[in-house]
Amino acid sequence: MAEKFVYFFGGGKADGNATMKNLLGGKGANLAEMVNLQIPVPPGFTISTDICTYFYVHGETYPPELKKEVEESLRRVEQLVGAKFGDAVNPLLVSVRSGAASSMPGMMDTILNLGLNDDTIQGVIQQTQDERFAYDCYRRFVSMYGDVVLGLKPESKDDLDPFEEVLDELKEERGVEFDNQLSAADLKLLVQRYKDLILSRQNTAFPEEPIEQLWGAIGAVFRSWNNPRAIAYRQLNNIPADMGTAVNVQAMVFGNMGDDCGTGVAFTRNPATGDNVFFGEYLINAQGEDVVAGIRTPQPINKLQKSDPNSLSLEESMPDIYEELERIRKILGRHYRDMQDIEFTIQKGKLWMLQ
Repeated sequence: MAEKFVYFFGGGKADGNATMKNLLGGKGANLAEMVNLQIPVPPGFTISTDICTYFYVHGETYPPELKKEVEESLRRVEQLVGAKFGDAVNPLLVSVRSGAASSMPGMMDTILNLGLNDDTIQGVIQQTQDERFAYDCYRRFVSMYGDVVLGLKPESKDDLDPFEEVLDELKEERGVEFDNQLSAADLKLLVQRYKDLILSRQNTAFPEEPIEQLWGAIGAVFRSWNNPRAIAYRQLNNIPADMGTAVNVQAMVFGNMGDDCGTGVAFTRNPATGDNVFFGEYLINAQGEDVVAGIRTPQPINKLQKSDPNSLSLEESMPDIYEELERIRKILGRHYRDMQDIEFTIQKGKLWMLQ
């Protein structure tokens, strides 16, 4: 095994690069490469695929050196972001994502807004002055963590998601149709109902300590390498089972803090024709999963793509952001000499690339 297990990226410098896909996974290697190209990427770190191999060989445990490397990298993220993990006044929140060397879209697990608890939520409210936004993040986090880490999932393919059931019950009680019609107080109640659901169904309490949440999420991503979906996908696509996944831990940026925020997915060329035109979609005031979840209808990324004259493209709604995305598209096209799929988030008028 390598001497180094954790590879940092952020602040214009990265420990890794695009040639290190076998060690950092495709996502980790490309995040590092974008940082090295001076593209704006939220800081974070990648735990290498070597740890995934170790995890399975050693009964789901880690080498003793890993804890220190993760903690050191977390401190570096804190310094760049100017927030502290687990702090009740100015908390750092992170995402935890998988990333194998071969692309396996949708096969493994992601957790957003990690680091929230009943103390740190007060810091988020204080920092954003937006209680509803804070509790919206919190309820999303508890449901993702309950599903991915604590295993509270539908029991059969015909069952509803248990968290969706609780959400639907609350909307019915309040006489509303959409999630965004629930108040901050409603979402606060929803967080508690989700935690009660986890305790009653899984016989375990939702973990309140952020560092415990983090290690729970890291373990869940490594375990997701061998979930039935991932195994079936590997067999269909001839991906070796011993390749393993990396884990990417990254500072959260938020596309759902208001109308100067948004999130989107795009291709650097038209994927159907190969034409050298930007192609994608976005949503104002949304988090990443909203674009693909089908809850709201995404808008086209540029005027060229518009089929409905009433739709509002990103090029029209946020021309400066669109211009910056076009600049990044050209950098990626020249650098990789191939079509790339990208994910981005706009937080308070600032663009961040997530993939």
